[in-house]
Amino acid sequence: MFGIFKKTLEKTTQNIKELLPKAQTKLPKEALEEILITADMDYDLVEMILSPLSQEISKNELEVALLRLFRGESYYDKVQIKSVDEKPCVDLIVGVNGAGKTTTIAKLANIYKKQGKSVILGAGDTFRAAAIEQLSLWANKLNIPIIASKIGHDPSAVAYDTITSAIAKKIDNVLLDTAGRLHNQTNLQNELQKILRICDKAKTGAPHRKILILDGTQGTSSLQQAKVFSQSLGGIDGVIITKLDGSSKGGAIFSIIHTLRTPILYIGTGESLEDIITFDENQYIQTILDSIFED
Repeated sequence: MFGIFKKTLEKTTQNIKELLPKAQTKLPKEALEEILITADMDYDLVEMILSPLSQEISKNELEVALLRLFRGESYYDKVQIKSVDEKPCVDLIVGVNGAGKTTTIAKLANIYKKQGKSVILGAGDTFRAAAIEQLSLWANKLNIPIIASKIGHDPSAVAYDTITSAIAKKIDNVLLDTAGRLHNQTNLQNELQKILRICDKAKTGAPHRKILILDGTQGTSSLQQAKVFSQSLGGIDGVIITKLDGSSKGGAIFSIIHTLRTPILYIGTGESLEDIITFDENQYIQTILDSIFED
């Protein structure tokens, strides 16, 4: 697993090594600031992390400061996904078009299947025929049911039909796709809030988790998207980062955690069903640190 993290963050660590060809035991605060900003950590966050530290910063000092972003002041403040005991467990998947949302839904379905759970998909992005077709192809490949309708159909109706079908068939997990249009935030907000109401009507408490898909190549610029979705949905329960292997902006994860206070669930590492890994904060931080400091 550690090797996969290193490979996924390779472009980020290469960028750091161009600034710092030789790893150090300690670094001046100013040099470390430049490195973290180059890795696409938000400037204000860099200042917040480094300001309490000494002028010459060691690997251990920075590690403690970075871990605090994930854990707060103690382990009990740790940002983590909420557990759901409901059946079916309904996951509402959101994110802008092009972030890899549909493929990620297929990867999640594959993970659930490997855990011995039954899954149904809801093709709720009814504004793009390609999204419905792509999700239907994945459902066929995975041999799982899907509720889909014609383009332009009400996405809330698709969500309702998917959940009620899951209840009737005693299916364990529901994965609902949604449209990712951000050009009109008011329409998006109204649409998502309607989907939330209809999900709760189909099954009280649904959706149980609202999961945001973010494109890793966009780095901290995706934070505005994250804020819009979080506001529209009344909060996000988890984030999945895609395409991070094609980006030198791996430091943006720190900014996402700090801004949303929401756990990173998985990292997408490619296009196939197996190209997804569980996010591990220790391995993530260690990979960044190893490119800066020598042991």
